[in-house]
Amino acid sequence: MYAKIYRPRPSAMSSGRAKTHHWILEFESEEPHSIDPLTGNAISTDTREQIRMTFDTLDEAVSYAKTNDIPHRVHGSKDSKRIPRSYSENFAFNRKLPWTH
Repeated sequence: MYAKIYRPRPSAMSSGRAKTHHWILEFESEEPHSIDPLTGNAISTDTREQIRMTFDTLDEAVSYAKTNDIPHRVHGSKDSKRIPRSYSENFAFNRKLPWTH
């Protein structure tokens, strides 16, 4: 069973960057999920996929996986470049695109 080490991406529904500055170690499931006939939920007997560990840096997450002999994969994430703008720039006269209601 492999562990996946990644950095969470921000939500597409907001521009906030909360909870995206840490690294997460999660276990990937080896067994396929089955469907519970009563509720229709996906169920699994593998309890390791419920574990989610948080680390401040990538080095801490990788060293934890190595010291505990956990095979792991690192999924890199690219940080998007943000252009800082103020609210008043929405109403500038030299704006490139027209702004109307």
